[in-house]
Amino acid sequence: MFSEVNILGVYVAPFAVMLLAASVAMVPLRMIGERVGLARRVWHAGLFELSVYVIVLSLIVLGCGALP
Repeated sequence: MFSEVNILGVYVAPFAVMLLAASVAMVPLRMIGERVGLARRVWHAGLFELSVYVIVLSLIVLGCGALP
């Protein structure tokens, strides 16, 4: 079960922390994508990046939900 996270006395929803973690995880993925030239190979680079972000976020949520 997810519970609130205490950050400097402010209770934050766990999903907000997971959103932040997914944003941090996207930084190296973007760098790799730029180095490989992925933007030239996909139809719409922004939609592709959004879909990868959603996949990373869902993996983080599933991973946190599996923890005891």
